[in-house]
Amino acid sequence: MLTVSRTPEQKAAALTAARILLELKAINFRPEDPYTLTAGWKSPVYIDCRKIISYPRARRKIIDLAVELMGRHVGYEAFDSVAGGETAGIPYAAWVADKMDLPMQYVRKKPKGFGRMAQIEGDLKEGQRVLLVEDLATDGGSKLNFLNALRAAGATCEHAFVVFYYGVFPNALKALEEQGLTMHFLTTWWDVLEVAETDGHFTKEKISEVRAFLHDPMSWSAARGGRGADEQA
Repeated sequence: MLTVSRTPEQKAAALTAARILLELKAINFRPEDPYTLTAGWKSPVYIDCRKIISYPRARRKIIDLAVELMGRHVGYEAFDSVAGGETAGIPYAAWVADKMDLPMQYVRKKPKGFGRMAQIEGDLKEGQRVLLVEDLATDGGSKLNFLNALRAAGATCEHAFVVFYYGVFPNALKALEEQGLTMHFLTTWWDVLEVAETDGHFTKEKISEVRAFLHDPMSWSAARGGRGADEQA
C-alpha cells in the first residue's frame, strides 16, 4: 500500500488525473483475465497512458498539473533540460519541456553506436540538471537504465516524473532513492480506485477484486501464475 505522504494539493491533482484517465478509458479492470506486466507481475488492472496523446485538452491539464507539482516540490528553476524515456516518455517530455521553456532530449532503451552519448538523442551539455520523464512506473526498474545513461553522458539527474505510479509494489521508490533519484508522480491505482468507486465506473465485484490486488499484489500475482514475493528484486 502507498505510504508516501502527500499534500492536499497533491491529492486533489491525483484525483483529477485519475478522473481524466478513467474518462478517456485509459484504465481497465480485468480481474477475470489478468494482464501480465513487463516486469512479470500478474495484474487485474491495466493503464495505457499513451491514450492521452490523442486528447489535447486532457493532456494540457495533465502537463499543467505535472509542471505545478515539480515547481512546488522541487523548484521552478531546478532543471536545465527534460529527457524522455523511449518511447512512451518522449511525448510527455516534449510537452513538459515546452511548458517549462527548457531544452529536451530523449534516452534510448539500448545504446546506438559508441561513446558517452550512445543512448542520448538531442544536445546534452555536461553538468545539465535533467528531469527524467516517463508515462508510468510499476516497480521502478526501467528508470535505472535511463538514469545510468544520462549520468554516463555527463548529466546530473536526481529527479524523475511519471504521470502514473502503481503505488503497490514494496520498495519500488526505495530502490530509486538508493541511486539518488527521487520519483514524482501525479496519480496511483489507489486514486483510480477511489474515483472509480465514487463515480461507478466498474462493477462492485471488479472493484472488490482490484482492492484485493492492491492490498497484496505479490500474493495476488503469484496465485495466478505471475511473479511473486520470492522473485522480488
